[in-house]
Amino acid sequence: MLITITVISILVITTLVWLANKVLPFQACPVCAGTFLTWLWLVVAHFLGYEINLVIPALLMGGTVVGVMYKLEKKFSGLPAGRLLLWKVVFVPAGFAAAYGVLEQLWTAVLLVLAFIFLLSLALLSSHGESTGGLEKKLKDCC
Repeated sequence: MLITITVISILVITTLVWLANKVLPFQACPVCAGTFLTWLWLVVAHFLGYEINLVIPALLMGGTVVGVMYKLEKKFSGLPAGRLLLWKVVFVPAGFAAAYGVLEQLWTAVLLVLAFIFLLSLALLSSHGESTGGLEKKLKDCC
């Protein structure tokens, strides 16, 4: 029964976000929002004492981690292939660890993993001077 509710929730939220995108000044991925908001309310319901099989939100959280990685990959496209692969290889398992921390309510672990991902990303970007130079060139060419 929970999987049926989950699928309906994803479809309803996806449709609502798709409609909202027509009037909002920014665009959100409807499927990403549907998936994220569904696992979010499932986890909140679990924390409030409802019987939720955590396998279902865990599956959705895994999809969110990979989706965020693909979305952020565009920001890292200036990195050499090896560094980009390193970032992805670290990001996905770390994201899974953060998701697990949310499910187990290990908030310190969640914060530490997110800080680690942020610092690694910052280090990889800042140590690659070409990405900054490429951005400066794009800005000069733009205006």
